Amino acid sequence: MNAHKNERRRRFFGSYGGRFVPEMLIPALEELEEAFFRLRKDSAFKAELAALLRDYAGRPTPLYFAENLTRKAGGGRIYLKLESLAHTGAHKINNVLGQLLLAKKMGKSAVVAETGAGQHGLATAAGAAKFGLGCKVFMGETDIKRQQPNVFSMKQMGAEVVPVRDGTKTLKDAVNAALKYWVEHFDTTHYLLGSALGPFPYPLIVREFQSVIGREVGRQIRRREGRRPDVLVACVGGGSNALGLFHPFLRDPGVRCIGVEAGGRGSGPGQNALRFGPRGRPGIVQGYKSYFLQDEDGQVLPTHSISAGLDYAGISPELADARDRGRVEFVSADDRDALDGYRTLCREEGIIPALESAHAVAYGIRAASSLGGKAIMSINISGRGDKDLFIAAKALDRDGWLAFLKSEVDHDE
Repeated sequence: MNAHKNERRRRFFGSYGGRFVPEMLIPALEELEEAFFRLRKDSAFKAELAALLRDYAGRPTPLYFAENLTRKAGGGRIYLKLESLAHTGAHKINNVLGQLLLAKKMGKSAVVAETGAGQHGLATAAGAAKFGLGCKVFMGETDIKRQQPNVFSMKQMGAEVVPVRDGTKTLKDAVNAALKYWVEHFDTTHYLLGSALGPFPYPLIVREFQSVIGREVGRQIRRREGRRPDVLVACVGGGSNALGLFHPFLRDPGVRCIGVEAGGRGSGPGQNALRFGPRGRPGIVQGYKSYFLQDEDGQVLPTHSISAGLDYAGISPELADARDRGRVEFVSADDRDALDGYRTLCREEGIIPALESAHAVAYGIRAASSLGGKAIMSINISGRGDKDLFIAAKALDRDGWLAFLKSEVDHDE
């Protein structure tokens, strides 16, 4: 109990995190903080969430030994944690179900969310439909155009998808819009934030609900190999899937944790999302302190990634602290690497990853090749690739894809 009180009082991970919000949001955050700390250890709450994760989300997700990928890399043994097989096709459902239960216990009648790649929005729409809650999802106009399959599915589940036309029209702007809406409706609405960032207690809440990934990996590899893994690899946008994989192992210095950021299409401003690159430095944005891509005046820079879920200027404050302590290594893979990882996993294992996850695959293959044959690596496949059909098909089979789209338009006419 004392540890929980200290965690609640500090609201920081090292020097990062905090709660830097307008006074009018304090009551909503206090209400959420109280409910979370009260219910996180409640046996009935835990049992209800466990049942939902098992029967609705489909947990535990498989840990698959990628024999062909291992052979191609020529080094350590590669296991894939297939969060892509969870309901709605990504790890996002873990956090969504946990937060929806919190919202239910707090008596809320609706939820509002932000989304970039659409996977969090899709999971939120699905969960809201199951719980009978109203659902509004803010999404940047740019991301809506490149994630049409998820947008269509969200609408079929009854969610209102609200285009955000401010700024770069991507995830950062969707977060701003969702926060603004929440300020005006927090008496009836819960803000279901999708990544391990934002004002406290959100970073802690999301990490708590996503850590099921790493706990399962630990048990699954132990059953298969008789010991814990040597290396963990995950892509990093805001950080929910990476922290979910890494957190159960952070106290074990024998396990390397590698986060793969989006190298985008170049090194210039607005060409990537490298929070730990030359333009990333600590700042306070969207209610929390962490590393952000900023210009010389401290203004948040635009970002780019072929994957909408990595196209974000900030990062989890807990991951920022872990990086500063040397506990999590950060590397990058660019757009071309991601497409190579996507194509390699398709052809070697018959698994189509999300373009976010393909960043981790691309770097994981390179890293595995430098390991000894007895080393064990686990790569988190945080989502499946059907949502990226419009991006991947255009990049890998442009002529054929454009011909197909034209034929569809001609057919409708």
